[in-house]
Amino acid sequence: MRASRLVTLLLLLQNRGRMTARQLADELEVSVRTVYRDVEALGAAGIPLYGAAGHAGGYRLVDGYRTRLTGLTADEAQAAFLAALPGTTAQLKLRAALPTESREHAERIQERFLLDAPGWYGDADRVPHLAAAAAAVWARRAVGLRYRRWRAPEEVERRVEPYGLVLKAGRWYLVAGGPSGIRTYRVDQILEIGPLEEEFVVPDGFELAGYWNGYLADFRARLYTSEALVRLSPEGARRLGVTSSGDGWVEVRVPIESIDHAHREFLRLGADVEVLAPAELRNRIAETARTLTTRYQG
Repeated sequence: MRASRLVTLLLLLQNRGRMTARQLADELEVSVRTVYRDVEALGAAGIPLYGAAGHAGGYRLVDGYRTRLTGLTADEAQAAFLAALPGTTAQLKLRAALPTESREHAERIQERFLLDAPGWYGDADRVPHLAAAAAAVWARRAVGLRYRRWRAPEEVERRVEPYGLVLKAGRWYLVAGGPSGIRTYRVDQILEIGPLEEEFVVPDGFELAGYWNGYLADFRARLYTSEALVRLSPEGARRLGVTSSGDGWVEVRVPIESIDHAHREFLRLGADVEVLAPAELRNRIAETARTLTTRYQG
């Protein structure tokens, strides 16, 4: 843990120049006293950094010093950006490996690739065509896809213009324009991909993060097609993110995906929730409660 923090501290100074102990502590989420100890350890290891007191003080590396801890060339760093590596240390390593004149490329990459970390369902997928998709996104070159989808016909062929890639909980999605507008394709469902000769221009006003947020909102609207009426204790309201006035129980309506899904989710709240409707969901939970009571009393 400390070794990783020392590397992060060093790369922060390399990328940002002078930083105070308080700024470093905030970035590293440690105490100022810990920063003092870490700086002392780096100095003892031969890292040429120094500190100055006063209003314009802080820590900085000796001019001209550049860490080689990243072990990345400029080309390797740009390639790694394509993988959307998460984490502060990883991003700092990548920036540290880029020469000054190349760092503007990071902004171009952020326009094309988005990391959306929170989980949805499960494990990461195998994506043999990810590299080809990323190359097309980067080159702004149209591609031909053979794609597997859930409805008939299950296999379709498309000519699309790849605008960007999004990583969501280990699953890659290709955002691309086509004859029917902008669509989202799961990269692990791409059966074949081939570059075409045509280059393209992304439509004015398109912004990858904005599109993805809209896609998520539409996804959730289609996902939650029903609702349940429940009573929540103060703890239950807190766990569901429901605003409650006062210290008593609150009655609210919450969106649900299905009876089966809601049954599992509400059971997690235990005694902090009472389902009032729909009747099918209330009866399912009541039956589960009776089964558990019998099992643990036996």
